[in-house]
Amino acid sequence: MVRVRKGCEVVMDAMLFESSDLDRAEDFFSRAYTRLRIGSRTPAGGFARFARNTLGSLAVDALDVDFDMSYSLDPLGRICLGVVHEGAVRDHRFGDVEDDFGPGDVVSFAPPDLPYSGVVHRARYNVVTFDPALLTQVAAATPCARPGPVRLTGHRPHAPGRAHALHAAIDYLRDHVLPDPAIAGQPLVVSTAQQHLAAVVLATFPNTALTEPGGTDRADAHSLTLRRAVAFIDDHADRPITLADIAEATHVSIRTLQYAFRRQLNTTPLGYLRHVRLTHAHRELLRADPRGGSTVTDIAARWGFVYPGRFSALYRTAYGRRPRESLLSRGAA
Repeated sequence: MVRVRKGCEVVMDAMLFESSDLDRAEDFFSRAYTRLRIGSRTPAGGFARFARNTLGSLAVDALDVDFDMSYSLDPLGRICLGVVHEGAVRDHRFGDVEDDFGPGDVVSFAPPDLPYSGVVHRARYNVVTFDPALLTQVAAATPCARPGPVRLTGHRPHAPGRAHALHAAIDYLRDHVLPDPAIAGQPLVVSTAQQHLAAVVLATFPNTALTEPGGTDRADAHSLTLRRAVAFIDDHADRPITLADIAEATHVSIRTLQYAFRRQLNTTPLGYLRHVRLTHAHRELLRADPRGGSTVTDIAARWGFVYPGRFSALYRTAYGRRPRESLLSRGAA
């Protein structure tokens, strides 16, 4: 097991399990997920490999099972996504749903409050789990978000294009963020990565989210509300603040806050927060000396920009040149 800490908080955790012993595998998976029963439909048994990386409350698991393994889980209490790379998951059941999944499928295995069961047929796949409250938090950042907890109402994506975007987001976390402790150990990366994944999940699966702002929201979205929110963001941009934190500090509802920014600045609170963090990253790039080991990736991560390509595009739009050019300007001086 490998752990990365910030102060007393574990922000990154990694574990590995390999075994051909079914009882040991059942015990391990029960501790990793919830009370679980597994069985083998392959007479000679087989080998199971499990690797987990966590980022805050988000866990990305890689599983490789080279035999037919039946499973039955108690309610997990978390959003649980599956991405199948090889093999198949068959006879998957929860509630009144029964389905089979194959290579390329991205699915929600079950609602957090329902048990589920099925058979893994010699498969290599990822399981991604996180707190359902994250969906509600991120949905609240969307204009016209419906108040109250958000639930996924379907286990399959709206369309193939949606599945591809979620697949890509999970792959990027697994392959580029989680393997690098220097990046995954940045608190703003943890916050940004979790919220980005939740936002892609909401865009991918049917869910219970949207409504329109009411009259009270419009009445409270005055200039004082905006000034308070802007001051709070400016003072706390180096911390993993959420939309709910900004609304609480401003003493208004989340929808009022959104409406104030949309009406007066033609942006969102989180869009303004991203702008402030981009400004800080720009200043740090101009001050940093590449000869001392400073890199664009490290500076971007320090200010919560998880995806280098996205950071570069935002930076070029704002400043008319690549981030690396700003960093090298100090070394050339």
